[in-house]
Amino acid sequence: SDRLSRRVAAVPPSGIRKFFDIAATMHDVISLGIGEPDFVTPDVVRQAGIASLTRGETRYTSNSGTRELREAIVAKWAQLYGVEYDPERETLITVGGSEALYLVLMAILNPGDEVLVPEPCFVAYEPEVIFAGGTPIPIATQVEHLFQVTGAQLEAAVTPRTKAILINYPNNPTGAVLDTARMAEIAAVAEKHDLYVISDEIYDRLVYEPAKPASMAGCFALHPDHIVVVGGLSKSFAMTGWRLGYALGHPSLIRAMSTLQSQSTSNICSIAQKAAIAALTGPMDCVEEMRQAFKRRRDLALSIIKTWKKAICPTPDGAFYLFPCLSAYYTAAVPDSTALSEAFLGEAGVATVPGVAFGEDRCVRLSYATDDATLEKALTAMGDFLGKL
Repeated sequence: SDRLSRRVAAVPPSGIRKFFDIAATMHDVISLGIGEPDFVTPDVVRQAGIASLTRGETRYTSNSGTRELREAIVAKWAQLYGVEYDPERETLITVGGSEALYLVLMAILNPGDEVLVPEPCFVAYEPEVIFAGGTPIPIATQVEHLFQVTGAQLEAAVTPRTKAILINYPNNPTGAVLDTARMAEIAAVAEKHDLYVISDEIYDRLVYEPAKPASMAGCFALHPDHIVVVGGLSKSFAMTGWRLGYALGHPSLIRAMSTLQSQSTSNICSIAQKAAIAALTGPMDCVEEMRQAFKRRRDLALSIIKTWKKAICPTPDGAFYLFPCLSAYYTAAVPDSTALSEAFLGEAGVATVPGVAFGEDRCVRLSYATDDATLEKALTAMGDFLGKL
């Protein structure tokens, strides 16, 4: 309709949502599609939320989030990555990591500005760039290179209109983790061309040995006004429904984002903020237990996928996704990732997400955020189906 914004009309519906909607109408479907932990938020965190509610702490907070929560985030960041942020001027609490990302893009982009987006990437990145008036420039990374973007690839794509590089490691959908050499390459390109690096680190605590957790902000001496980190508690603390994220960056950028937030969502839920303080200041045993469970499931899933003769699946070092390349199985009847995901749903009773939704049509995304027995059953059914192609 001409009455709708062209910007919105140009963006297709989410490729993930479509498959969830189909799966929801079917009986006995096993979903390996959803990108959220299957754990309940840790008890200590839930109790803090309940106690806050009981005390009647139900009023607005500062637009930027409570000082106590910002201090807790900054302290945790310093402890984990050795990077110091000012809780007052360089920290903003947001409605999940998604809002943080949206606010960053809205704050820095003018019409026509370009953002380099390595693919495969989370389905919302390119639409969010478009919504903010920018132009996403996809940069293809390859399964053969473990889905790591190189400095040379980014350098080759820079134009006078380039404003930012948007990266996400540990990565959704591939589970790839950036090594420090690659981080240094990205930093060098950003510094040379005076670009922002927007680093979405929502999966930062879900990294598996021998890989080590690292933040883009802590791995090189990039000038602080070049980098903004987007994070949150959704994935590491199983707090997806609490909608709690944050941004860490230069005071001028955080100030601009705060202005946008104050005129749109105002502040995030006061009770969620109290729960988040408990998560960040309490013991991390619960996070470690979940991490170990995910690592075990990853290894179980890989052991089954290795029996799929024509599949290529690099070992993911983080997050909770597998992104096997299955294009060797494509046929005239099943020519692409959409058709293969439809076939997995109809023939094997398993919901997956086609790789084309993330910018890589040779692959399919599987989430291993589900129990061992369910995972084994689903992957065995998928393998049986592939064997017939």
